[in-house]
Amino acid sequence: MDEIPGLFANMKPMPGAIEAVRELQKHFDLYILSSVPWNNYSAPSDKVEWIRKNLDDVFHKRMIISHCKNLCKGDYLIDDREENGALDFEGEWIRFGNQRFHDWNSVVDYLYEQNGLL
Repeated sequence: MDEIPGLFANMKPMPGAIEAVRELQKHFDLYILSSVPWNNYSAPSDKVEWIRKNLDDVFHKRMIISHCKNLCKGDYLIDDREENGALDFEGEWIRFGNQRFHDWNSVVDYLYEQNGLL
């Protein structure tokens, strides 16, 4: 399914995602770091379109597309997959969707706790 043109532009936000990102932006310097399916030529522009439609106020010109996420610097990487360099990211990889970080509230709570913001 990743190779369907237009797929990424039309996805619905995950429950709580928009609110969580807007909350996190109050205290953290946020960027989108995303990979795209190699054979889906519309994927990069579809992802930009999605961000402009849903979160342009947070991520305007703050998007990085890479299959090598470990080359980027940061304190945290929130990602649901270990591929594309997530395992080798220099900061802490927060694996979204696992038992500990099962939703966006659990991610926000953890980041606030780790950074003394509670």
